Amino acid sequence: MSKYSFDPDLESLLPLLPVLSDLSTAEAIQAARDNRAIMLPPGPDREDVVKEDRTVPGRAGDPDVPVRIYRPRAETSGPRACLVEIHGGGFLIGNIDMMDAWCQHIAAEVDAVVVSVEYRLAPEHPFPAGVEDCYAALSWTAENAASLGVDPGRIAVGGQSAGGGLAAGTALLARDRGGPPLCFQLLEIPELDHRLATPSMKAFTDTPLWNRPNAEWSWKHYLGPDHTGEVSPYASPSVAKDLSGLPPAYVSTMEFDPLRDEGIDYATRLLQAGVSSELHSYPGTFHGSSLVPTAEPSQRNASELLAVLKRRLRS
Repeated sequence: MSKYSFDPDLESLLPLLPVLSDLSTAEAIQAARDNRAIMLPPGPDREDVVKEDRTVPGRAGDPDVPVRIYRPRAETSGPRACLVEIHGGGFLIGNIDMMDAWCQHIAAEVDAVVVSVEYRLAPEHPFPAGVEDCYAALSWTAENAASLGVDPGRIAVGGQSAGGGLAAGTALLARDRGGPPLCFQLLEIPELDHRLATPSMKAFTDTPLWNRPNAEWSWKHYLGPDHTGEVSPYASPSVAKDLSGLPPAYVSTMEFDPLRDEGIDYATRLLQAGVSSELHSYPGTFHGSSLVPTAEPSQRNASELLAVLKRRLRS
């Protein structure tokens, strides 16, 4: 029996979940990447969605950025909304394949174009590589909206975990650089705060899939071995002093997740800054518990995310 009051639908499956026990070295991180690819292989393609892999220009001086574009196969009478999707993995692991089924689902069920970003990972490529790749993909999407069949007024950014943190950082960059206007930001269980000082971050040192030791290595590698001094809000959005002028947001958190309180705090600060936002914290859950899709909280979370995107991306 776990010391945490996990939802009964999740409790029995805990022994079957992948374990991230060591993120201390490049070799350990590569092993985690390989294991995740084995544990979470992409599923079969939907017949009602068309996929296209291509590369788009990176920031000046940076390499091109691979993206995967998803379009509903059905004809439409006008341009569609678009979600720029950013995968998770603690800034260290993960790829667009792990989001493939989700992106196909969103494209088909929301009737939207999805652009999934294969950003550069730490420790090989510390900040600002990842967020600059995401911003480059967003900029390319907006600049090529017509050829993509996208409505430039209905482009959103979203992501899970580190992807949620990168989505928040991308939204800040877009605001501060006068970049593409965003209609929405979807921040799922976001990794937002390098300071590791919240009550949940201090308390959850041994929770499944993600815990404080994982978070410590995540930020060390992402900020880089040469990091000193202040941390940019584009790396750690929680340190941003001004959250006004950002797009409306949806923030999800999980009860037994070290990232819980930074997500709650960010959503609260968005509201205080005049940004229309909604927050949902799911009881009995942990970081990544959506990997158990049959669990009641996972089903409720997935249903709500779909409803939120349909509502926020509609014309």
